[in-house]
Amino acid sequence: MDQSNNKTENSTRTRSHLISRRVDRIFLEIHRVFAFNVRFFKEVFFPPYEFKEIIKQCYEVGVRSLPLISITGFIIGIVFTNQSRPSLQDFGATSLLPALISVAIIRAIGPLVTAIIAAGRVGSSIGAELGSMRVTEQIDAMEVSATNPFKFLVVSRVLATTFMIPALTMYTTLVSLLGGYLNVHQVEQTTIVTFFNQVFDAITFLDIIAASVKSVLFGYTIGMVGCYKGFYSSKGTEGVGKAANTSVVTAMFLLFIEELLVMQVINAIRGM
Repeated sequence: MDQSNNKTENSTRTRSHLISRRVDRIFLEIHRVFAFNVRFFKEVFFPPYEFKEIIKQCYEVGVRSLPLISITGFIIGIVFTNQSRPSLQDFGATSLLPALISVAIIRAIGPLVTAIIAAGRVGSSIGAELGSMRVTEQIDAMEVSATNPFKFLVVSRVLATTFMIPALTMYTTLVSLLGGYLNVHQVEQTTIVTFFNQVFDAITFLDIIAASVKSVLFGYTIGMVGCYKGFYSSKGTEGVGKAANTSVVTAMFLLFIEELLVMQVINAIRGM
């Protein structure tokens, strides 16, 4: 009996110790994330400013994403129009199709799809790049050579994603609307002037502001998550792959949470 009681007590203590260590790691991680964000806002406003690196990263984030964004946005516009038409035909309201496309794409689909594509392409690239630099000790070498690696690597990439995701969102929205128009024109013979008049009549200034705010927030999140995971990547090639993978998964998870929160705030404002 004494031995069994001792084993039970030991197992209980071990479990409590493991739980305590996990809780400690969670709070340490939260503190490190908070400190990482605070350091970004401290570094971004003080010289030196890495304009060349920022422009380079804007090119990598924006221009190199255009082919994928173009194809995806165009297909989304066509597919959404095809999926929506039967439902409206049941009520004899196919004339409302341009307005429905406008509201859906501008309010939700455009910003979210752009951010998801960017998280998969840009977020993983940033995480893998910085993770590789951490593993090969390039970041440590920059610190030894009196170069600020945080400003050069992190600030430039976060600013690039924060600037370029809103621009890509506008482009995706336009391409999606164009795909929707081609589908509507093919079936209903609607002119482009009539289509876009209905598109802009269905949206408000608040919709544009909400889409812009979400795009900026999404861009900041993608850049920050990718940089954080890569900057604090563990040693070894396995750490590089883990940094790239967790950058995508974490960024997408946060994107959906932010979409939900911003939508609730906008709906509350709209209901006032």
